[in-house]
Amino acid sequence: MTPDFPPIRMAPDGAPAREDIRSFLDERLHGLAPVQRARSWSACDGAFSQALGAKGWIGVTWPERFGGTASSHLVRYRIVEELLAAGAPVAAHWFADRQSGTMLLRYASEAQKADFLPKMAAGELYFCIGMSEPDSGSDLASLRTRATLDGDVWRITGSKIWTSHAQDAHYMIALVRTSSDDADHRNGLSQFIIDLSSPGITIRPIEDQMGDAQFCEVFFDDVKVPADMLLGESGKGWAQVNAELALERSGPERFLSSHVLIEETLNALSDTPSDVLMGLIGRWAADLWTLRQMSLAVAGKLERGDDPMIEASIVKDLGAQFEQSVSRDLQAAWDDGSIHDDDGELEATLTYLIGASPSFSLRGGTREILRGIIARGIGLR
Repeated sequence: MTPDFPPIRMAPDGAPAREDIRSFLDERLHGLAPVQRARSWSACDGAFSQALGAKGWIGVTWPERFGGTASSHLVRYRIVEELLAAGAPVAAHWFADRQSGTMLLRYASEAQKADFLPKMAAGELYFCIGMSEPDSGSDLASLRTRATLDGDVWRITGSKIWTSHAQDAHYMIALVRTSSDDADHRNGLSQFIIDLSSPGITIRPIEDQMGDAQFCEVFFDDVKVPADMLLGESGKGWAQVNAELALERSGPERFLSSHVLIEETLNALSDTPSDVLMGLIGRWAADLWTLRQMSLAVAGKLERGDDPMIEASIVKDLGAQFEQSVSRDLQAAWDDGSIHDDDGELEATLTYLIGASPSFSLRGGTREILRGIIARGIGLR
């Protein structure tokens, strides 16, 4: 397979005007410091998510009967792009909007859809994703969390790690093992919708070097999950989760995590910036334009119902490299006389992103995992 990024025109029918989105964000984010806006899709603000839901800007691709507006993926792209560029605190609803809702639409029962999707679209119900496990390394399919059917409930025991915002979420979509008879351990996996308030669940936030705790460990000790909370078909979880990862890896969040730092740098430049700073900004602009075009191409493939797993992995890999390079490159040029940071906000934002950016190549799949997927997809392994 040859990766394909067909050019796409970003003028979606029915999309809110960028001016309207920016006006909403100016009002809601007024007074929020750049270092706080730099957290963006790692920052959880339930009131903001509910305000966004009231505008109809969560789950826009979902059918109207489930709280959406039946809009295209490109409409959603425009909204998300503006949210991330402004540094809006979107983590509360993020995973529900980006992937969990779409997974429910693809695989859930009608009862599950009716129960969860409208509240997700309103910004009131938060989801997290349970994939990675301790000691599984790069092989997700080697997971050991197990579900055993006992009458009308599944009993789940095991653990998950690096689960973003599990401490804030109401539900988790978890990939677990339901059988192990097949020699191929990718078989026998299933997904469940798990109420995180259930007895037997322990959630432990993992504090990072910046003092934040967006990742968590989640432990399941004989947790009872109703049989009707199986998502899709039993034993088909591997195929389902691979479809989910294409949604997770290709969006503008994969290259806009450092965007606030870029804007603050531009605001802090003198009237006569040095050649070094001009070259740095030119490189940032070129990389941003390229990554945006590639990411838009993946959104177009999703709109057509294609499976852009390889392309999404490429966007995620290149995007993480770019996001990490922004703070590193600015740090190297910090003593350049072209930068005037009288209020210290640019330095605070830079300091935060230097510490936070190593996680950018962990969340959503490590660089090594992504390159393995790409290599297999193009026939190199």
